[in-house]
Amino acid sequence: MSSIKKVAVIVGSLRAESKTRQLAKAIIAEAPENLRFEFVEIGDLAIYNEDLETETPPAAWTRFRNQIREVDAVLFVTPEYNRSMPGALKNAIDVGSRPYGQAAFAGKPAAIVTASPGGIGGFGANHHLRQSLVFMNMPVLQQPEAYIGDLWNLFDDAGNVKSEDTRKFLGTIAKAFADLI
Repeated sequence: MSSIKKVAVIVGSLRAESKTRQLAKAIIAEAPENLRFEFVEIGDLAIYNEDLETETPPAAWTRFRNQIREVDAVLFVTPEYNRSMPGALKNAIDVGSRPYGQAAFAGKPAAIVTASPGGIGGFGANHHLRQSLVFMNMPVLQQPEAYIGDLWNLFDDAGNVKSEDTRKFLGTIAKAFADLI
């Protein structure tokens, strides 16, 4: 069996009951057994301001950076806001990439899954996030690309993915990510 790999899951939606968080859980449910997932919360991160980058930065920044440093890879699952990633996710990227030259994200493999209630499934958010990850030297899963449309109708009342084809696709994403790591 392959060695166990620790994966941080960063969800771009802050709502506790978000469909995006539900999507992340559905991906995890289909993942190979050698991946261990840990949700890393971003809602408590102060907006990045270099003036706060002192010997004692905000505690939430330190917690976040340490959680990212301790994993082997990062799974980003995010909605699209205004054809880009949500501000909270962009802030988390900024916090984790600083101080300059000490990025917690540096070199960690990543996968991006974006979603929207519309048909294009967060295409803009996916590609904007990729731009930031390239700068941090994070090898990003290229295929399959993961743009999940019609998110609000993806789950049944019990929280299960309605479509068997979609469930299989989520498994394909998880397996390809495991192979990348």
